[in-house]
Amino acid sequence: MNRTVLPGFKLALGYTIVYLSLLVLIPLSTLFFKSAGIGWSGFWAAATSPRVMAAYRLSLSTSMIGALINVTFGTLVAWTLVRYTFPFKSIVDALVDLPFALPTSVAGITLATVYADNGWIGRWLAPLGIKAVFNPLGIVIALTFVGLPFVVRTVQPVLEDLDPELEEAAATLGASRLKVFTRVLGPALLPAITTGFALAFARALGEYGSVVFISGNLPMKTEVVPLLIMAKLEQFDYAGATAIAIVMLMLSFTLIL
Repeated sequence: MNRTVLPGFKLALGYTIVYLSLLVLIPLSTLFFKSAGIGWSGFWAAATSPRVMAAYRLSLSTSMIGALINVTFGTLVAWTLVRYTFPFKSIVDALVDLPFALPTSVAGITLATVYADNGWIGRWLAPLGIKAVFNPLGIVIALTFVGLPFVVRTVQPVLEDLDPELEEAAATLGASRLKVFTRVLGPALLPAITTGFALAFARALGEYGSVVFISGNLPMKTEVVPLLIMAKLEQFDYAGATAIAIVMLMLSFTLIL
């Protein structure tokens, strides 16, 4: 019988399974049991109604746009924090984690105030015909805000581990800056960027607090899926809410996997 170097594997595994079951598996399994009572036809009707489909499209499109923005500028922020030294760098580095610490409802109220037509930023957008609140643009802004740390904190450690001498060697051999990035840095950063995108996208799909204040919550227009689930619960339509939740759960799980 093979023995591991560290004892207590069975006990540790048992605690792990119990812990995950209590916090994740058992609560999530209740979704399937709750929706099973309405049958397949009822589940399909609840999960594919026109209002729900509009919420799916809005949540998926805004989450995708927000994640793509974060991949672009989050990678740039990570690069700046790793490769350059500038005043107040530690403060900027700490600000990246602000969306983690800030309650999402506070973030939503702040963004709605700043981007309103009379807000600090909104007053400059309004003359251009750009309405940043109570429309999909406001949702993208909120989802970009909450998703930025996922990309930065995923890419940053990989950049820190990359040896700058590899770039110098490539440049010495005549490689252009574009080729250094695509041939030397790109393959090393791609897994981290992909992971950061997936995390930011999955986080955006389930975002509620920051979106509810800036979206306007208009059915068929600015109503995201988490808000629709909450509306179903307030109407005591538990089967309909769980049906929508299962669709989002399977989508998020597939994306993370």
